[in-house]
Formats: sequence, structure tokens, C-alpha cells
Amino acid sequence: LLSEKDYRSAREEWASGFSAGMGADTILEMLKKIDVEPLYAELREELRTVNSEARRKKLAKRLKVLQSFRNSDNRPEWMILTVIPVIPPDLRPLVPLDGGRFATSDLNDLYRRVINRNNRLKRLIELNAPDIIIRNEKRMLQESVDALFDNGRRGRTITGPNKRPLKSLSDMLKGKG
Repeated sequence: LLSEKDYRSAREEWASGFSAGMGADTILEMLKKIDVEPLYAELREELRTVNSEARRKKLAKRLKVLQSFRNSDNRPEWMILTVIPVIPPDLRPLVPLDGGRFATSDLNDLYRRVINRNNRLKRLIELNAPDIIIRNEKRMLQESVDALFDNGRRGRTITGPNKRPLKSLSDMLKGKG
């Protein structure tokens, strides 16, 4: 884990020999490099020879996760969503009100935020915006996605025009919607 300052100094010191990343893109690339079967075999062998109880516990936890991947035929990189499913309109309806206005599901607002952030990020990338601006937009996109799935879980709760917290997908599944 590097601070922005450490990152800059490492880039200056090692120039092209240094590589670092941040966010879901980097995690996705790291997960793609995991080959479950050889890693499982390597950790099992290490577990046989290690003496430290703390290290044994850590290895046992990692082996349990790897065994789950082996049993399910899933890949580690599949834990990262690159496409977000949109639930059908009937589950997030627009209800007509008197005076030509509509009451809308909170999910529509949360989806709209994700779509707007994603479109803005695409535009910034096309315009070759500075890295710091793109990183900030990626962070805000991630916050919008987090709010869609579980509003308020990561800190700041997204509220509607009436200052009421918007109900997320997890709220709907819990029956709070």
C-alpha cells in the first residue's frame, strides 16, 4: 500500500521499472493472475512444513478460500463486477401523481447516478483528462455503485430531495422497500 507521495517518489526513482495501480482495475488484474490449482498445491506444501501457529492459521484460511474456488469452478476475478445488472422496470416503477408529476422508485435515482458517473468518466477518458481527475471520477463512480447496492454502508448516505435516505437494492431485498 502506497501513499500518493510514496508513489510519486518511487516513479521518480525507478522510472519505467516501476509499476503500481489502484482501484478495482488493479485488483481485477491481480485476481486474473491467480492460478488456483498450483497456488493451492503450493500452500498445502507450505502448511506441512510451517511451525508458526499464526502462519498455520493464515494458510488454513487461504486454503479454505482456494478450496471453495476449486469446488465451485469459479475464478477469483469473477468477484469483481464489470457490468451491473439492471432490475426490470416493474420492480422500480414510475407512479403517476396528480398534476402530471411522477413518484419514482429510489432505485431509479441510484441507477441514474451510476449511469451519469459512468458517462462522465468515459468523457473524461476520451478527453485525456489528468490522472488525478480520472481517479477521482472512478472513486465517485464506485461510491455510486456502492450506494446502489447498499446505501449508507460505506459512510455517506445518498438522500433524495426530501433528505430521506434512498432505498438501495439490499434494502429492497430486506423488505424495507
